[in-house]
Amino acid sequence: MFVENLKETFNLGKKLSHKLNPQSIVLLQGPIGAGKTSFVQGIAKGLSINEDITSPTFALSHHYNSGKIPLIHLDLYRLEDISSAKEVFFSEEEEAIQSQGILIIEWPELIEPIIDNFWKIKISYAKNYGRHYEIRDPKNLLTFS
Repeated sequence: MFVENLKETFNLGKKLSHKLNPQSIVLLQGPIGAGKTSFVQGIAKGLSINEDITSPTFALSHHYNSGKIPLIHLDLYRLEDISSAKEVFFSEEEEAIQSQGILIIEWPELIEPIIDNFWKIKISYAKNYGRHYEIRDPKNLLTFS
């Protein structure tokens, strides 16, 4: 799926939010500046979360509990080894299970092999402008592209 601008990125996230359930895990891959956090902002809006959604790069995770379904936004960019990534992931996964929340993980490459059931979103830069999104559901069926 081709997305031309920030508004379309936001709206695509909002559209996906309606397909997510409590305890959904979303793996979000893409280069720096591709719009991962903007996409998460759209998901949050679709969940009726009115808090400001910011990148958790330095905090590692942000929790948002004001919407229909709680949202945990995790960013593993700064973690270099798999044991640290696993530790953070398992802690946040436990929180998502207890709160019946959705867990969104940016830069999930280190932990993807240990997760069984997840949505996978790949964002890439388009040739001249915009972004390409490839979205797969937990059954690994192509949902959007």
